[in-house]
Amino acid sequence: MDVLFVTRDDVLRYTSIGGNVDVDKLIPHIKVAQDTYLTSLLGTKLYHRIEQVVSTNETSGDYFDLLMDFIQPCVIHYATAEFLTFHAYSISNGGVFRHISDNSTTPDLDEVKMLVQKCRDNADHYRRRFIDHVCYYNSRYPEYTASQEDGQYPSYNENTTRWVL
Repeated sequence: MDVLFVTRDDVLRYTSIGGNVDVDKLIPHIKVAQDTYLTSLLGTKLYHRIEQVVSTNETSGDYFDLLMDFIQPCVIHYATAEFLTFHAYSISNGGVFRHISDNSTTPDLDEVKMLVQKCRDNADHYRRRFIDHVCYYNSRYPEYTASQEDGQYPSYNENTTRWVL
């Protein structure tokens, strides 16, 4: 079973996504954000330690604080960026469809790109704060600097989060 570091309600509370968004449309983007951005940010061992914090409902300690203060905001904003690029489309047996509302206008591609980039900028802010925090308090998070054996090492490279639409 997949362990998600944020809930749909977390994303709705801290972004401009409306509350009537179907949870089934949002959850895949949360998972993608975790898999694509967080594994490279945390490294395999710290990622698994945070999974443990979430799955056992830990509510205090250094790892819980790391989750709440740095990791969740990253996931929320990266998930929102992912969601924005796909939300206007549906895929079904009949093909791929683009939704058009009766009472509103559809933003052009440049406007959507700007929104996506702003979400990524917000996430990158928390990413930088996370890196500063775990480097300064490295003794609190030994998984971050430990040998990852077969896993992925954390990446400090800011460019790992930039995509071109």
